[in-house]
Amino acid sequence: MGTWLAVAAGGAIGALGRYLVSGWIVGAAGRGFPWGTLGVNLIGSCLMGFLFIWVTQELKLAPVWQAIMVAGFTGAFTTFSTFALEALNLMMSGRMLAGLVYVAVSVVACLGMVALGMKIARVLL
Repeated sequence: MGTWLAVAAGGAIGALGRYLVSGWIVGAAGRGFPWGTLGVNLIGSCLMGFLFIWVTQELKLAPVWQAIMVAGFTGAFTTFSTFALEALNLMMSGRMLAGLVYVAVSVVACLGMVALGMKIARVLL
């Protein structure tokens, strides 16, 4: 199987996971703020940090498996374009502060979650 097809397969699973987890978060937290996208981006960022260490440094998997798990699955589980659209929609609907907070929290927290995932992997593995 070509790497591109492997990444697509991982991406399909990640996208389905994003849809399900985001829907669950919205059901629990409500629709007044983009909690679903923020949640999957935070979870996915932590998972990406963990998987990066696990598959590249611990398991030393072949590049195709690294691509499936990191670029494919977690790349599709997280979503930058939806984040950008939701932030812009908040700002354009008169909720400028909410939009700016969403952008700041998303960027800073997702960076922190990647670092946390890497740290967890180094401790556990």
